Amino acid sequence: MRNALKFVPVAMFAFAATALAAAPDSEQVSKLLADAKTQALQLREDAATMEAYTRMTSDWESHAVVVNQIKEHVNVAGKTLAKLEELRDSASPWQQTAIDRIKPLLKEIAHDTDTVIGFINTKPTRLFNLEYKDFIEANADNADHLARLVADFVDYGRAKSRLDRLAGKLEIPGGE
Repeated sequence: MRNALKFVPVAMFAFAATALAAAPDSEQVSKLLADAKTQALQLREDAATMEAYTRMTSDWESHAVVVNQIKEHVNVAGKTLAKLEELRDSASPWQQTAIDRIKPLLKEIAHDTDTVIGFINTKPTRLFNLEYKDFIEANADNADHLARLVADFVDYGRAKSRLDRLAGKLEIPGGE
């Protein structure tokens, strides 16, 4: 009885590894992640511009133009995320992880962007206010984190795909 129990974890591990290997990367999800990377890089640039505006000008109209641009880009990224979530069940495990990690960051960026819009609408003459600057800085930090995160996942996917192709070419077990 004791010996039989020793083999169960090994068998379970082998089954889990086989199940993970059986879930190929979704090309659709990979393409959407590449789109999300471009969008996240744009959000990072927008947020950096907005942060620079807090040091350069208190003209609320200038701030409003940039934050509305951020809002538009957040909405585009949100649509990409919605498509990714629709395809989540067909995604490979690493792609599912990417989707799961992108979602809370994008939600936080959307929330902070809405807060900044509300601040501009209700307190347009107080744009040097510390609370306002904190939301702008948080948005810039989150946008930077999102851009790096998505870029890392896209890079991982490309490297994994390359390794899978090489493993198949070399007929290495577990490849492709």
